[in-house]
Amino acid sequence: MKTIIDRSNKRGHSLYEWLDSYHSFSFGNYYNPEKMGFGALRVLNDDIIAPETGFDTHPHKNMEIVTIPLKGELKHGDSKMNERIITPGDIQVMSAGTGIYHSESNPHGSVNAEILQIWILPHTRNTEPNYNDYNIRELLKPNELTTLVAPDGSAPGTLLQQAWFSMGTFDAGQDFSYSLHNKQNGIYVFVIEGEAQIENTTLNRRDAMGIYDVDQVKIASKKKSHLLVIEVPL
Repeated sequence: MKTIIDRSNKRGHSLYEWLDSYHSFSFGNYYNPEKMGFGALRVLNDDIIAPETGFDTHPHKNMEIVTIPLKGELKHGDSKMNERIITPGDIQVMSAGTGIYHSESNPHGSVNAEILQIWILPHTRNTEPNYNDYNIRELLKPNELTTLVAPDGSAPGTLLQQAWFSMGTFDAGQDFSYSLHNKQNGIYVFVIEGEAQIENTTLNRRDAMGIYDVDQVKIASKKKSHLLVIEVPL
């Protein structure tokens, strides 16, 4: 087993009047040659968007983008005429392909929007752009890791990559094992809230750990925790 530990206080940080963003990997004005991604996982941004502000319309190309709202509301609009508002319990999956313009904003008048914005490198370039969002509330069960994105149709969302996204909320003292779908892949465990232990390493809120060269990983919730596990090709 090989590991990479990314502590929350070592992340990149961008602060504007309307946006407070932490970057697990190089992004925008934050550049660290040692943090250019984890395999096909290129971006994991932890964003807080102020009320009635947001990302103006901008382009993306050849990137798979997953957005997970944690608090508040997020309004999406794009050049494919999609317009949605998603909240915690939804996920948004977009394939930028040959190119798509989109905006993401917080429509609420007084509550911040908190989101995770995740970019995955696709296995196929220049495809038709596509957008979907999914209600995952009924899938999420206490003390279970639920697969939200998979390449084989076994989950609500799918990407143009051999990638799996799983998420769950666990009570203190709960543990589970994650079995990799492909031995050539690695997993990136991100602690949204709480405290978890992987082998002998303790991760706290917003800490993350990349694990590879392993078939199965044991994860224990030390305090009530909310965990995101992303499996990607390396």
